[in-house]
Formats: sequence, C-alpha cells, structure tokens
Amino acid sequence: MKEIPVELGDRSYTIRIGHGLLDSLGSLLPRCSRAAIVTDSNVAGLYLERARRAIEQAGVAAGAVVIPAGEEHKNRETLERVYDGLFGCGLDRGGVAVALGGGIVGDVAGFAAATFLRGVRCVQVPTTLLAAVDSSVGGKTGINHPRGKNMIGAFHQPSAVVIDPATLRTLPPRELSAGIAEVVKYAVIRDAAFFDYLERHGDELLALQPDAVQEVIATCCRIKADVVRADEREAGIRAILNYGHTFGHAIEAATGYGRYRHGEAVAIGMALAARLAVRLGMLGKDAAERQEALLRRFNLPARPEGVTADDIISLARADKKARDGRARFVLPTAIGSVTVTDDVPEQLVKGLL
Repeated sequence: MKEIPVELGDRSYTIRIGHGLLDSLGSLLPRCSRAAIVTDSNVAGLYLERARRAIEQAGVAAGAVVIPAGEEHKNRETLERVYDGLFGCGLDRGGVAVALGGGIVGDVAGFAAATFLRGVRCVQVPTTLLAAVDSSVGGKTGINHPRGKNMIGAFHQPSAVVIDPATLRTLPPRELSAGIAEVVKYAVIRDAAFFDYLERHGDELLALQPDAVQEVIATCCRIKADVVRADEREAGIRAILNYGHTFGHAIEAATGYGRYRHGEAVAIGMALAARLAVRLGMLGKDAAERQEALLRRFNLPARPEGVTADDIISLARADKKARDGRARFVLPTAIGSVTVTDDVPEQLVKGLL
C-alpha cells in the first residue's frame, strides 16, 4: 500500500492506494457509528455489497443511496435524491458519506456532504481511473448546469481517499482511456520524466499491469497533493490543473454532456491548447505533436466533432474560470511546464477551431 498525505492543516487527510483495499474500507473510515454509501446504478451491482460488508465488519452501520449513472444526471434532481437518501440512512453530523464510484458520484456525493446538515464528512472511494488520479483528491465538488459544467458546487475536502486499483478491471475500455487523459495532463503540466514513463509503459497501463497502474496513480496523486497544498482554493497555481478543461468543459456543455466522456473532452482540449500555444509561439510544434501522438496511443480523440467554434467560444467565455468575460487558458510552454493566460485573441481561437 502507498500512502500520500495531503497537508492542509486541520483539513489534512491521507490518500491510500493498494490492491484489495476495498475489503478493508471499514477500518479506513474516520471514527463514526453510521455511514451512507453513495454510488451509481453501474457500480452498485459490482461493489456496493462488498463495500457495505467491509464497513459493517468494522462495526459501522451502512446504508446506501443509488443514483442514475451518466454525466446527464449530474444535476439538481440527482442532488435532491442524494439528500433524501442521506436522511433515509439516518446520517447525522457524526456520520460519513462514502462516495463509491467515478467522478460523477464523487462530485455529487461530495457536494451533498458539504451542504447536508451544513457539512458532514466524506470519504472518496474512486472506482475509475479518472476519479482515482483526479477528482477524488482536492475537495472540488459540484453539479452541472445547462450553462456549464460544475457551475454549482463547493470546496469540501474528503476525510480520506481509498483507492483500490483492482476495481479498475471492471472498467469498459473507453472509460479507462478517458481516465488516462487526466494522467497525460499531469505529465504535461508538471513532470516531463513522467511523460517519458507514459511513452515507455503505455501498453502496461492499458493492460492494467498492477505495478504500472499503482505507479501511475501514485504519481498523479502526489502531483495533485503538492498543487492543492500550495493553493487549496485555486487562487493561483492550482489553475494549472485545468489544462485542457477550458476547451473540454465547453465541448461537453455544447454537446449536452452526452457525446464525450469527460476525459475525452479534456484530451481534445489539451490537443487544442497545444496547437493554440504553437500558434502563439509559446510551444514547439514537435512537443504538440508528441502530446497528440500519446493521446492517440491511448485511443483518445484530438479534434472536436458535432460542435461549432462559436459555441465553444461562447461557453468558454461563460466558464467559471473566466474573468471579465475573457476565457482563461492553460497553455503548455514545454512538456512538463504550462502557463495560465487570458491574453489570447479571440479571432486566433476561432481560426484554430
């Protein structure tokens, strides 16, 4: 088992990564007498009873709340369903909400925990690669709105993150690739040596070779923990974690959250951001091509379909990261280094799209 601390004073917690940890879940929860497991209709049939059994073996009563699977359900109606379920489980302020699933479950359950009874503890138990390396860590929670992704939410740090890489073996190939997009993101923004590693060990990652999977998850979590420690609420450096997301979120919203998985949209966003950086003279063309080659190796798209340039630009302007109506872009300057800017001519963006 690997342990990675996220040091945030009285909000500090530990990320634990290890094959088989799901069966030890009860012993890894903070002290409580009652837990509510929030999961979705896909994960429930795979891991709900196993998680409930592990929690109850530790002497903790465990109820369950099952929400519909899919990004289109990451909304206010589903949030209300979670609130009703938490009441039904008898959760009080001493209880713990357990988010068992992918990024959608983690975001919705985390936001519900942040606001239920004005705040209860939450433990993130990701079962997708994307959630394991990204959304389960850092405390960002929320739901979507027709005008944008994650536009309604709160910062609510988990009490613990428990990652069992063995759960990734039930992922469909498309979901695995979507998670790898966020892995590539971490390499581009912060760690050129990690990018080299992904080029050398990509086949092992796609095959879910245990050592490679654990190394990749731990590296991404360390990078995110370092960034969150330095800037918990995205006042500065944490914005680099949005690489690919300005375009990606706009693409998701413009296509009704149904055409692309989040990681696929982020992959397209990273490819567009790199091409934009090349046009601005900030990045060499060879670096952009190297990134695109790695994305395609992991079966990820690099160009948007079914969406217009005007739609993307309009939604990027309205994104929560925008300032004074100007879209903010995270742009690479080299493999392993990025910069954040809103000084990008809109006509250049439109021409690129």
